[in-house]
Amino acid sequence: MEDVTDAGIYARESPYLERFVQIGVASGRVLRVTFPDAPDEDAESDHPILDELDEYLDGLEEPDFSDVTVALTVPTDQREVLEQVRTIPYGEGTDVAGLARMTPGLDPDEQADVTLVRTALAENPAPILIPDHRIRDGPSAAPPAVEQKLRSLEGL
Repeated sequence: MEDVTDAGIYARESPYLERFVQIGVASGRVLRVTFPDAPDEDAESDHPILDELDEYLDGLEEPDFSDVTVALTVPTDQREVLEQVRTIPYGEGTDVAGLARMTPGLDPDEQADVTLVRTALAENPAPILIPDHRIRDGPSAAPPAVEQKLRSLEGL
């Protein structure tokens, strides 16, 4: 991956999603991924992460966003859940209970742990990079139409 240390807001329209994909970057880390109908006024369109996202959304290659650092400014227990989501391969999925089983220290039979998993998914700051659309019965931080298109793209 090219140097991604330039701080700023970057956005590019995705014909597949029928909306923009916008990323906020600071200190070489992605802070947020959103899907606005129109980008922020000061958003630039040239960024290597947007290039990778285009290839994924155009179905040109399976994504490998492991080299993209996401600044997870969420509580530690939620971070642990979201880190596990990043390990789920392209085209594969699980459910909330499966994700709880994957996350060290969580028990899918404990309601508090299931609630934690669902909360982490709903507050995911970087959908696609942290592919919450691969969790079948969990909430996604992406809009429902985007989540469905991502699931369709991956055959889920």
